[in-house]
Amino acid sequence: MSGAEVAARSPFEIDLERFSGPLDLLLHLIRNQDIDIFDIPIATITQQFLDAIRTLERWELERAGEFLEMAATLVRIKAQMLFPRRGDDEEGDDPRADLVRRLLEYEHFREAARLLERAERDRSRLFARGFVEARPAPRLADLPLESAWGDVWEAAVKMGERLGAPEPVHTVRGREVRMEDKMDEIAAALHRSRRVEFRQLVAPWGTRIHAVASLLACLEMAKRSMVRVRQAGPFASLWIYRSGPQEG
Repeated sequence: MSGAEVAARSPFEIDLERFSGPLDLLLHLIRNQDIDIFDIPIATITQQFLDAIRTLERWELERAGEFLEMAATLVRIKAQMLFPRRGDDEEGDDPRADLVRRLLEYEHFREAARLLERAERDRSRLFARGFVEARPAPRLADLPLESAWGDVWEAAVKMGERLGAPEPVHTVRGREVRMEDKMDEIAAALHRSRRVEFRQLVAPWGTRIHAVASLLACLEMAKRSMVRVRQAGPFASLWIYRSGPQEG
């Protein structure tokens, strides 16, 4: 669309309070007239922008400054495009390029903000999985609590009858393992065989207390020279031999 066609359109009124800033207003002027953002008729848009901000005297100075700065930028771009270019600058940068970049970035972030706002509204209408709406607590009647001493005594007696006599406490104690019994077991095993592995002595029992008692019995018998204990290396099998001449 050419600048002449845009200018030929009927004038329209713009309420600046609808726009969050000068880029928002400028983008509205371009999109509302189906103007190619990469070929902005800068003269027409500048005039429309200036017409739209003529009511700035009613605004606070800080917000008016943003629009006046954009108006100055548009006027500067318009002046640069009116100046004749040198022969070697025909393919140079377009004075509108920086403005177009800013407009595209603003439009991109504005659309992203709208998508996030829409998603937040949609999310607020949903409940999370497992959501249970809180129910109001039931209101109890404000009735005075009245009870006589006889009612309390009767309730205590009935409670005692329901509980009955306490059951006797039954304590379970583990069976004691005597080291002398383990010494007899080792002696009986060596009577049947020249040697016995320590693991074979404790395997039938499978408890820690029997293993400890058997080890203490072995050490006591070795101390009394009743048996000889051998082990090939650390953590190797422990063998118990009959007491007698040393074997090679």
